[in-house]
Amino acid sequence: MLVLVIVLLVLWLILTVVGFAIEGLIWLAIVGIILFAGTVSIGVVRRKALRR
Repeated sequence: MLVLVIVLLVLWLILTVVGFAIEGLIWLAIVGIILFAGTVSIGVVRRKALRR
């Protein structure tokens, strides 16, 4: 599960960088940031649930 979260975070980070690098794709950067934040929050919640 942890590997999947890390892979998704790297993928969203790449999308964000590409979106900021190419001015016409600023929407891609915004989507990447939203997906990155969502993946981090889901990962944190699941890690806390597994510790219990």
